Amino acid sequence: MHVLHVVGARPNFMKAAPVIQALTSRQIGRQTLVHTGQHYDANMSDVFFEHLGMRAPDVNLEVGSGSHARQTAEAMKRLEQTVLERAPDIVLVYGDVNSTLAGALVCAKLLVPVGHVEAGLRSFDLTMPEEINRLLSDQIADLLFTPSLDGNENLAREGVAPEKVHFVGNVMIDTLVRLLPEASARWTSGGLGPIRPGDGEAFGVVTLHRPSNVDDQEALGDLIHTLDRIGTDVPLVFPVHPRTRKMIVAGGHEPQSTGLRLTDPLGYLDFLALQSKATLVITDSAGVQEESTYLGVPCLTLRKNTERPVTETVGTNTVVGQDLERLEAEVALILEGKAKSGGIPELWDGRAAERIAEIIQNWGPS
Repeated sequence: MHVLHVVGARPNFMKAAPVIQALTSRQIGRQTLVHTGQHYDANMSDVFFEHLGMRAPDVNLEVGSGSHARQTAEAMKRLEQTVLERAPDIVLVYGDVNSTLAGALVCAKLLVPVGHVEAGLRSFDLTMPEEINRLLSDQIADLLFTPSLDGNENLAREGVAPEKVHFVGNVMIDTLVRLLPEASARWTSGGLGPIRPGDGEAFGVVTLHRPSNVDDQEALGDLIHTLDRIGTDVPLVFPVHPRTRKMIVAGGHEPQSTGLRLTDPLGYLDFLALQSKATLVITDSAGVQEESTYLGVPCLTLRKNTERPVTETVGTNTVVGQDLERLEAEVALILEGKAKSGGIPELWDGRAAERIAEIIQNWGPS
């Protein structure tokens, strides 16, 4: 059997790494790793392959940045040639980025079976490009691997044949479980350098990249001002996405206090170490909602909705929308020792990729 993996952005790498490893362990045959180049900055891409222990991609399509339409179209055009040349038995796409949809569409047109890892998640917000990618990818996938049972419910409601759907758990957590000891060792050895808070010191971690938070200069300015104010109560470490950094500089929104510290993007291990020791996390990242839930770290999500409701219903996540007064109030509760308690969702046990590999092995040609 020949399995071709399509990845394009950092969350994809974290999901693909354990699946590639699990398929390798089962000696399923040949695997090809295709990087569309949707994330092309070395800090956003290359270092992740290194930290995750992934081999270099067999193909890098070097799609780069652009509008959603251009990026998706370029990825489709270049992927089509690759799929035709490599002739895989199945193509696996991951998550909800433009590369995900591009891979699914190309395979549907070429009649090549496609599996969607992290299927069924829904925010029910069609203004999010990721929601469009999720909906369309799931409708044309042949195998749908869900991370939580709400995904199965969503797919059933949308008419997806139940025999295509497999509840396997969260592959992001597989990567976290495998690398948490190494991340902890980096913390102990001082690997984070000067951004590492002192042992026992309360601190928060911030990540922001979604257009709803960073593309509107007025909204971004208000948000940075609020984080500045929170930073006077608890230090905040803010690894800044390149796009977010560009908007902060363009709007003149640099922090005015020493409590909000902007840093360059961190590699996966360093960020995991930082997140695991944090008192709280403020984010608009889906993956960080999941990781903080597993780690038991209170998470405040700056979005109007989440496609990962299990992080709220079971985990430590609280969706605060763009209500900055509520954000400050929730931070105050956490610092007072009144943080929301949470548990670990079902099958978030570090073995999701093994379940995926078994299903593919039983499904595919010998």
